[in-house]
Amino acid sequence: MSEKELDIRFQEAVEIASKMTQSSLPQDVQLRLYAYYKQATFGTIDYNQASSNFDLRNAFKTNAWMQISHLSIDEAKELYIEAIHAIAKEKK
Repeated sequence: MSEKELDIRFQEAVEIASKMTQSSLPQDVQLRLYAYYKQATFGTIDYNQASSNFDLRNAFKTNAWMQISHLSIDEAKELYIEAIHAIAKEKK
């Protein structure tokens, strides 16, 4: 699969996700999707930036992102796509 095809599939998954309500997803799923999205769009987290503006919610989000920081951008996109499609299938 080409990078362009992956980007198109990723954007389609983002569109599907944007129609989901946060309250319909468990918090662990929300954190996983957040981490995949951040890794897919920004790459590996900057650990120096992670410590600024600390609050509990951001700490959980940062932790989720750090846990998957070993993934490449393309791997994160694939996992995000798979997760969104699995969630969408469950909702039907």
